[in-house]
Amino acid sequence: MNDFCSADFKTILHSKRANLYYLEHCRVLVHDGRVEYVTDEGKRSLYWNIPIANTTTVLLGTGTSVTQAAMRELAKAGVMVGFCGGGGTPLFSVNEFEQEVAWFAPQSEYRPTEYLQHWVRFWFDDGLRLAAAKALQSSRLRYLQQHWGEHARAKAGVFSVPIDLVAALVTQTTAAVAAAPDVTHLLALEGRLTKQLYKLAAHATQAGEFTRSARGESRDPANAFLDHGNYLAYGLGATATWVLGLPAALAVLHGKTRRGGLVFDAADLVKDAIVLPQSFISAARGDTEQEFRQACIEQLTRKEALDFMIDTLKAIALETGRLAALGTSPGAVALSLPAASGPSA
Repeated sequence: MNDFCSADFKTILHSKRANLYYLEHCRVLVHDGRVEYVTDEGKRSLYWNIPIANTTTVLLGTGTSVTQAAMRELAKAGVMVGFCGGGGTPLFSVNEFEQEVAWFAPQSEYRPTEYLQHWVRFWFDDGLRLAAAKALQSSRLRYLQQHWGEHARAKAGVFSVPIDLVAALVTQTTAAVAAAPDVTHLLALEGRLTKQLYKLAAHATQAGEFTRSARGESRDPANAFLDHGNYLAYGLGATATWVLGLPAALAVLHGKTRRGGLVFDAADLVKDAIVLPQSFISAARGDTEQEFRQACIEQLTRKEALDFMIDTLKAIALETGRLAALGTSPGAVALSLPAASGPSA
């Protein structure tokens, strides 16, 4: 493995990588020149390869450890590593970045700064930052409408949701987003829409009345799957911000006081579109946590969630940064963001 340089591990774009791992009760180490995780079965140790060049994120849950050599190789390949608790959600390790999961990003003094330079041009301007937040929400809504329709068509017997009603909610919320006077109103609109989506998903899967509980307070499958799936989305969000060289503290929607806010902004682009319906579908089918996780990762990969996050953040950086450089009013020029599915960046 030492015969390879960092660039050799990065031939696959992050947005095209297929693997996202959540590991429990194992050791991650370098064995026979490969990064592997080791599980114990009786008196035997079983070694499982992690194809690091094709991996975006590794979440290390309870009972895990990782060697310095493994971290070095993961960093070479640009893999985001996070320490978390059981199921990927409770607090396990505390640092200043994020109080739910401790992210360790691959470090390099030669990280590109192109998108960071565009981002900081507008970030200190309240009006432009609001324009970026609205663009983020509008992009999220387009992605939501497209993929809820795909879920309904593919899971007709399990997820019978009225697409015309989803379209009406998206249209109504899109207009409200455009008219929102500040970020507080945007967050309120987001919360209101998500509650309506919970109701639709519960009805579509015949789950009865559903109440979203605080993390760890409910053991019903839908709530547990929502917690778990959201943290898979956070892993992709952390990867997207790292790929573009954007510090996670420079959020546009979750405020300026949360150091990991931009990770939440990026994850919100896909949570309602993919994680929410899959959580209710898996709960209705009686899936295990592992089956849900595999189904959720498959959906995130198939629907190019990481591509979409990266493309959207890139477009916001370039377009809003251009407005800042021109001294243009945020309302004078519409931001041209990518469609819900498109080429990766």
